[in-house]
Amino acid sequence: MAKLILASASPRRKNYLSFLGLPFEICVPNVDESHLDGESPEELVLRLSKLKAHAVANSQSDCVVIAADTVVAIDNLILGKPKDDHDAFLMLKRLQGKTHTVLTGTTIESKTKCKTFLSKTLVTFASMSDELIKTYIASGECKDKAGSYALQGIAAMFIKKVEGSVSTVVGLPICEVRIALEEFGITPMPLEE
Repeated sequence: MAKLILASASPRRKNYLSFLGLPFEICVPNVDESHLDGESPEELVLRLSKLKAHAVANSQSDCVVIAADTVVAIDNLILGKPKDDHDAFLMLKRLQGKTHTVLTGTTIESKTKCKTFLSKTLVTFASMSDELIKTYIASGECKDKAGSYALQGIAAMFIKKVEGSVSTVVGLPICEVRIALEEFGITPMPLEE
């Protein structure tokens, strides 16, 4: 079996991939993640997942690379990772009381094959006071998170409804990844009977 590589430094993606019971390595790609002018959120996550997978696949031999990119989108605006606490506050203020979309582009690439797909989940936030938003930001959880929140963490208390895959919001749509890996001849460790 080819070596499986996760092209991400995200502990959340590492955790989700570990659910498959397969050995894998981590190789963090060095790519420019800038948003291109006129690029839609869907185009952005698909392009970046391909770029990350390709960068790692070209640097390794006999491997299957999994790469993903996640953004939060609301009102045609892409909310990536916050630059600072003020940026996080503005993002959370925009999300509060509304439904937004979380998009994850995933690419699985080997030397002979490449598969890219888009996963989409709708998340509805409850209304929050400025004080509650500031208290959440002070927890530090929002750092390095698309949209300035972690659905699987403290921010769960703000979320009224999730329509779609939770793993898409966390950053690696694990059901879709499992199915796609089978096309590469990689099957999760079988469950005991």
